[in-house]
Amino acid sequence: MLVVTQPNDVTADIVVAELNRRDVPVVRFDPAEFPHTLAFSATIDGDGLRGSLTTSTRCADLDAARSLYYRRPRGFTFPGLDEQEAHFATLQARFGLGGVLASLPRCSYVNHPHAIADAEFKPAQLTVAADLGFVVPTTLVTNDPGQAQMFASEHGPVIYKPLRASPYRQDGQARTVWVTEVDPAEFDESIAATAHLFQTKVQAVGHLRVTAIGDRVFCVRIDSGDLLDWRYDYDALTYTATDPPPGMPDLIAAYLKRFDLVFGCFDFALQPDGTPVFLECNPNGQWAWLENETGLPMTAALADLLERGHA
Repeated sequence: MLVVTQPNDVTADIVVAELNRRDVPVVRFDPAEFPHTLAFSATIDGDGLRGSLTTSTRCADLDAARSLYYRRPRGFTFPGLDEQEAHFATLQARFGLGGVLASLPRCSYVNHPHAIADAEFKPAQLTVAADLGFVVPTTLVTNDPGQAQMFASEHGPVIYKPLRASPYRQDGQARTVWVTEVDPAEFDESIAATAHLFQTKVQAVGHLRVTAIGDRVFCVRIDSGDLLDWRYDYDALTYTATDPPPGMPDLIAAYLKRFDLVFGCFDFALQPDGTPVFLECNPNGQWAWLENETGLPMTAALADLLERGHA
């Protein structure tokens, strides 16, 4: 079993502990350790791919890997090289080690890194969700200030959310760009500088966080008072384990199949009449804190998936 993640990953710690309890051999590593304390060698010929990967404490036969849990690895780093050399070395590592890890012959992935990358585009998520029959909020992706103004006048009130989370610093301090209701009166030509995602605001009375692990679906209602983005204040949240709405598990299974995923964290806003509105699906989202809050057996479900494989 291969677990690919950074050293400080509490969620991975929980899963590895469960696999250890089951006596499942695990090799955990972070690509950022390459080539400093991580080495690999892969041969590809008429018999396919075979080789080994060695960390500071363990060695894995790549062709014998049953499952790979791709969590939250860091990027490659090459201290001591100049900018051009480091860029070259990073690309070689990404397409070399990364290419090998994405091509293991008898390995099941949770999730495959290429599938994660494809499924992280919010426009693709919303398009697929709408095509499958989820209710989705009317959304505009644009860098045209005029289109943004027109959208707000037709579909307001309007919220803004980043298309991709990324490190952001202001006055030297790390900041998070939250989902925020926006005032169209403040729209100006700065919108033209890059892509923006605007959505009609869903009048929500609560939210659902639905974690799909293989063919199992764990549904938690999150009540957050008047918070538009419930991540803003975890202390204000209450959690209730609940059954998913009728038909949702089938739609989720279809969504995962469309993106070739076996795991996903889905977020829905609940309208006053109980209709769930699809907001997004994180193909590599957090879930362990929900098990702590509700007792839902998600760690066991994920360990089951990794242990048996799914190919």
